Amino acid sequence: MSQSLDQGKTIEQLNEEADVAADYLEGLLDIVDYEGDIEMGVRNHRPTVQIVADDDTDIKHLIGKDGEVVDALQQLTRLAVQQKIGERSHLIVDVDGFLRRKREHLREQALDVIDEVRETGDPVNMKPMNSFERKIVHDMVREEGLKSRSHGEEPHRYVTVYLKAKSEDEDLPDDVEDEPVGYDAPLDSDETDQADDSADYAADDDPAGADRE
Repeated sequence: MSQSLDQGKTIEQLNEEADVAADYLEGLLDIVDYEGDIEMGVRNHRPTVQIVADDDTDIKHLIGKDGEVVDALQQLTRLAVQQKIGERSHLIVDVDGFLRRKREHLREQALDVIDEVRETGDPVNMKPMNSFERKIVHDMVREEGLKSRSHGEEPHRYVTVYLKAKSEDEDLPDDVEDEPVGYDAPLDSDETDQADDSADYAADDDPAGADRE
């Protein structure tokens, strides 16, 4: 019997999404004349596809500034998969482990802020981040027993970190806390699909179970 996973999808369905995504990305790589392998599989109940390129310049171009190209590739690939299978996909696209490295860097930043909040007792505002980055920070803060909220509008939306006890009876303005769902949400909403998929995927060192040449 097939194991039911994300939103009732079976392992077979998730693998099919990964396969469709790999085909689509292979076509894109051919168009731009980049050499690379496609690794695919299912991790944390999400189909995952990673591009592994040999050329550092190709990798740089496929990642883009602050991961903008990776994000765009994921958006396009999800649309291609949805068009092919007729259902919305929450698949993850990464390039050369970028999302994992990004997550580790953000966790270090969050820990520095957490230490500052604990030392001073005062809330600390972090720099503006996208929803993927904010989700990682929220998870880290929650693990450390503190509280965090998102404020502002995209692309200037940011996270405030503060002591849990200090926030219990406060009604902070514009305090929509980000919730994990995914990676393709409309702007000004962390409660949507962008962050959780990326954070889940970035936690895995090995994103896929099969390789393609």
